[in-house]
Amino acid sequence: MGLVTEDIGPVLAREQFFSGAPVEGAVRDPILDSWQRSRSLGLSPDGCELPYFPDIDLDGRLVRAAGPVLDRLQARFAGRNMNVSLADGRGAVLQRRFGDTTLVRRLAAIQSVPGFVFAEKYAGTNGIGLALAERQLVNVYGAEHFAERSQSNACAAIPVRDLLNGRIEGVLCLGFPRTDADAALDIVIRKAAGAIERRLLEQSSARERALLQAYVDARLRAPAGPAAVNGQLGEPAAASGLDWRDRMILEERATELIASAQRAAVEVSLPGGRRVTLLSRPVTTASGVEGVVVEAFLDARHQRLTVATEAGTAPGATAAAAGPAAAAAPGLLAEQSLARFAPLPGRPPGATPGRSAATARAPGPAAPGAAAGAPAAGNLLLVGEPGVGKHAVAARRRLELLSEASTRIGTTLDVARTARELAEMAVPRLADYVTIDLPEAVLRGDEPTDPAKPLHRTVVHGIRGDCPFYPVGERVHLKPCTPQLRSLNGRRTVLEPDLRDAPGWVSQDPVAAQRILAHNVHSLIAVPLLARGIALGIASFYRARDPAPFGDDDRALAQELATRAAICIDNARRYTREHAMVLALQHSLLPQGFPEQNAVEVAHRYMPAESGVGGDWFDVIPLSSARVALVVGDVVGHGLHAAATMGRLRTAARNFAELDLPPDEVLTHLDNLVGRLDREEGGGDPGAGIPGIIGATCLYVIYDPTTQACTMARAGHPPPALVRPDGFVSFPELPAGPPLGLGGLPFETAEFLLPEGSQLVLYTDGLIEDRRRDFDTALEDLRRALSHPNRPPEDTCRAVLEAVVPGHPEDDIALLVARTHTLDRNRIATWDLPADPALVSSVRAAVTRRLAEWGLEETAFAAELLLSELVTNAIRYGSGPIQVRLLYDRALTCEVADTSSTSPHLRHAAATDEGGRGLFLVAQLSQSWGTRYTPEGKVIWAECALEVPGGKAGPAALRIDLDDIPAI
Repeated sequence: MGLVTEDIGPVLAREQFFSGAPVEGAVRDPILDSWQRSRSLGLSPDGCELPYFPDIDLDGRLVRAAGPVLDRLQARFAGRNMNVSLADGRGAVLQRRFGDTTLVRRLAAIQSVPGFVFAEKYAGTNGIGLALAERQLVNVYGAEHFAERSQSNACAAIPVRDLLNGRIEGVLCLGFPRTDADAALDIVIRKAAGAIERRLLEQSSARERALLQAYVDARLRAPAGPAAVNGQLGEPAAASGLDWRDRMILEERATELIASAQRAAVEVSLPGGRRVTLLSRPVTTASGVEGVVVEAFLDARHQRLTVATEAGTAPGATAAAAGPAAAAAPGLLAEQSLARFAPLPGRPPGATPGRSAATARAPGPAAPGAAAGAPAAGNLLLVGEPGVGKHAVAARRRLELLSEASTRIGTTLDVARTARELAEMAVPRLADYVTIDLPEAVLRGDEPTDPAKPLHRTVVHGIRGDCPFYPVGERVHLKPCTPQLRSLNGRRTVLEPDLRDAPGWVSQDPVAAQRILAHNVHSLIAVPLLARGIALGIASFYRARDPAPFGDDDRALAQELATRAAICIDNARRYTREHAMVLALQHSLLPQGFPEQNAVEVAHRYMPAESGVGGDWFDVIPLSSARVALVVGDVVGHGLHAAATMGRLRTAARNFAELDLPPDEVLTHLDNLVGRLDREEGGGDPGAGIPGIIGATCLYVIYDPTTQACTMARAGHPPPALVRPDGFVSFPELPAGPPLGLGGLPFETAEFLLPEGSQLVLYTDGLIEDRRRDFDTALEDLRRALSHPNRPPEDTCRAVLEAVVPGHPEDDIALLVARTHTLDRNRIATWDLPADPALVSSVRAAVTRRLAEWGLEETAFAAELLLSELVTNAIRYGSGPIQVRLLYDRALTCEVADTSSTSPHLRHAAATDEGGRGLFLVAQLSQSWGTRYTPEGKVIWAECALEVPGGKAGPAALRIDLDDIPAI
């Protein structure tokens, strides 16, 4: 059978569904979910037998409330083919009305006789069963029904709720032929269900009015005495000083007393040191309705009051007689939908905080008695049923949970941690167990393309740790019929009141499901984590301890918590993505590896800050004559701009290092560069919208293995640590230059002689600066970590990270450890010459002999030509004595030094020029060459490669084509 397309009708889609073909997108999601649940229950379209309950309550509160509404619906649809039914919370039909009264004789018994149960687990997809499953208004048309017998019918069904507790009391359903479908029927059924719900609420109000009348009658019968005149002790109302805020405090505590359903006396402290005693006691109406009444007693002397515990009880009983029951009242404040009588003084006119439709007032005939009870003095505070009080307390707790969630969810920008905060917020006040599954893409910071796969179990949290849910870190492959995947695909919250009757949930893993049910887990709410229209994962809330299933109020609370958490998770995801991008950028801008050189042995570490990537950087730059430069820098700030600025400074530092400048001059050039960049990027103009370079620091070190001299300068950066071969650690007194970008102040250098095997430790301030630790303490920790002789740089890095790095770094940390080596004296050859051209040949001969001693005969030809040109230039254009030096390291370096400050420049000689070709030869014969200025003059150097990878011929074996040299 071919693929199902979106334009096929429900009849063909139904046929293909029962044949096993996929029909996603061909039918509505609630219908498809119901089909899948019905099939998993083993139902057959031809054999959906409905159970019959003969013991239905035909005179219950739902039937009494719905009776007039059903009669009006029957009158509205008079003469039409309309079947109006009312079912209870189990799906059992309680009442039926027909627009055409002859239908009762023509329809089958299951469609005309009350008592048949249309729950989904018996009847498959139908209006009543689907409304109970989806817990909202549903429409089922023709072939969308699961049973064959209902294919020609259509229906609209809506749950009927108790407005006080949100529980579904029943279902109102309109059945009609498929051809009579009309969108206006949805409006009619909504209004009818609302009318039934209001009548249910009026029944509660009538009971509370009866309780109030019973209280007034009892007060009228109570004997008045000197200790309890009208039940009121203490100061009169006019002088009580209570305002509407005090009234709210008292009402909230009274709500808790009513919810506790116990006799109690508690003292409530009000602002200003005032105290009011609340007394709760039971009251029963003539019809047997039980409730609780709460009275308030004002005490002007701020002392506990002596009150009568019951109407008709002899005065003298104390409030303390209530015993420990007073302490048993919960300490939560709740908005109350309960009866009030005679407001306490101080409430603003017309202000009734917390009042709902269930609030009852004194009936008319009781007004005189109420006046005799001194209502203006405020003795009666609240009266109501304990069950209603519990719902009010629960509503207050839900509001408090949401308020607390706004501060406790999203405290970090970590995706997994934010998801766990949602679970910790829900357990145990909403659920007993919470699991959260997120796609891999969300954990990486990316936007998921398919949120359903692959899912990773990110959080498992509950009241116990042994509940057999899938563990954290495991991949979760959900089946389409599971509540979680239905919720994720449909972008809606799914409530499974009883998991034992949830075949889709059980089918995911029957063995694990039975183990979970064995832990008394019985109810589930699956909520998609949606933010900006993107599904980020799924949160599952499970209930175990409370035997009552989750209700619609719980579902709304779980959805609100998940919505808030999803926004925070999305923020964390986007931050993770940006953080990963900046980290990748910074990683690409930092050294991926260091060039080969023999001057120092190097190890390094880089640790980004927890709050974000910063601008710390380091580098190792080979210089001429076997020297090496070590650089560590820090750009103030975090984020993309700091990382980009770091890359620019590192590139600039390498370029300036190529000029063979001393450390102080390199820092001067960097200082000028930072200042220029800051000006060009609008750093001085706050309205430009481009952040300037707030500041940068740098430490620049040059080490010469031929002299063991270490020259360094710093620009606002911490000085390095010097570790001698014997383990002695010192922090040299290095002149502190200003940070880069300030300009106007010079930088100074300092020079130290380092024995071979010494270690230079360069670091950024994040290593030693921390708000939770003293600076001197950090330096001492660093000193102890470094004071170990003859330790490899890698071990030194590891020891420093373990001993010195803060537990939660607030700034980036860059660490560079270099152990020094020296160039063997036997690999250095030096000749001092006067400025005499006749000595050039003798220099060539001496160089040839030394190269033969080093075994570099193959390099002798190129070296002779190089030195001939360089010495000739020094004699011709330089001044003073001349020094020739050969360095045998990874390359053969030829140096010629003189006292002149003029530098030769490579140029293209014309055919008629007599000179200008010597440097061209130098450039062709060497792998690199340049000029280095010294306090005494300059040094012109050239390097000849000794080994070329891949067996290619190096300069020593280079065949020089004289035709390539211009005008030779």
